[in-house]
Amino acid sequence: MDVLFLGTSGAVPTPERGLSATLLKRGGERFLVDCGEGTQRQLMRAGVGINQITTILLTHMHADHFLGLPGMLKTWQLWGREDAVAVYGPRGMLGMMSLFKRIIGYTDYPVTYHEVDPGSLFVRDGFTVSAFQTDHRVASVGYCLQECDRPGRFDLATAQALGVTPGPDFGRLQRGEAVMGTDGWVQPEMVLGPSRAGRKLVVTGDTRPSPAVLAAALNADVLVHDATFTREAEERARETYHSTSTEAALLAREAKVRLLALTHLSFRHSPKELLAEARAVNDAVVLPNDLDRILVPFEERGGPQFIDHRQERQALRAQQANR
Repeated sequence: MDVLFLGTSGAVPTPERGLSATLLKRGGERFLVDCGEGTQRQLMRAGVGINQITTILLTHMHADHFLGLPGMLKTWQLWGREDAVAVYGPRGMLGMMSLFKRIIGYTDYPVTYHEVDPGSLFVRDGFTVSAFQTDHRVASVGYCLQECDRPGRFDLATAQALGVTPGPDFGRLQRGEAVMGTDGWVQPEMVLGPSRAGRKLVVTGDTRPSPAVLAAALNADVLVHDATFTREAEERARETYHSTSTEAALLAREAKVRLLALTHLSFRHSPKELLAEARAVNDAVVLPNDLDRILVPFEERGGPQFIDHRQERQALRAQQANR
């Protein structure tokens, strides 16, 4: 599981930062959260298969968060895409997208649009994706990808001592089924430790800090939060329904988030200043550049790992040069 940052700028792009877009990946699943202008090019630069994306989650209908969508849908048509695409967004999305139908035109592949209220959107094998209320100037939602709890650690020695036959019966116990041992039925709880929490990713979109965002972010492995302004511009943040980096860091600390990623940065502020202010109240904070990513292993394998794409590329070049 990982988070790929495709666009980390605020409403105005810069030479270094594109408009809002974040890709959540779990196994073969790809969820694109927002689709600002230039997103498809960012996906190409990142080496991500665009055709693998089947679900697009829009946080709100401000232009910097969705104007890349018509172009992406047209690219898929030109490439002969066949797989269906589902687009989710807050109330008002259907009216907005109807204005773009003449631009998008006919597609040979199915495209469906779904307006969502806070609550569960869909359940997939092993995880759910849900929307939660955010606090912005227009109808807006954030999204949470939450894995189901996993079975506890399997106690091999105990299972063998109880006479469980190695092989398929071990798997049945791990799936929660009872099996026959030497002296009778062996229940899963006899050989499994406490269940282990699944991983959790949360993306807010543009928002003020709020109780709903706090509840959604509780115990998240990674929280991607609006951090448009510095502390000095807090009044401006309130006026525009955005957050300062300090406010995002305080919310993440209260929610016991393992790693906070600051995004939607105003070009008026230095990224170093935004990050310094956040880290003054919360150490577990990163400020990604476009194409950086966060790997999210299972908890027993360590915490979230921030990957700077420029350092990763330099390391790869050094390895190739030494061969």
